[in-house]
Amino acid sequence: MTIKKGHAGTLESNDIMISVEEKLSGFGIQIELTSIVEAQFGSAIRRTLTEESLKAGFRDIFIKAVDKGALDCTIRARLQTAIERAVDAASEER
Repeated sequence: MTIKKGHAGTLESNDIMISVEEKLSGFGIQIELTSIVEAQFGSAIRRTLTEESLKAGFRDIFIKAVDKGALDCTIRARLQTAIERAVDAASEER
């Protein structure tokens, strides 16, 4: 599976903008998170992003997330969409 870059979401209230980029083996899952609720929910957001990355089969990925108070289900959906868009973009280049 090849991935380029993908993104999903908005910077509207109660949403999250997520960008993903696959990295070389050994990079791990690295998350750059900016959130208006980071003090309260930052660890939960990171856990959700990590779980969804692993579920999608990505162990070496950089995720940039700008959160405006999104619910867990929205975070999962945005990450899934960003990954799908990146995979689709990589498929189109072949």
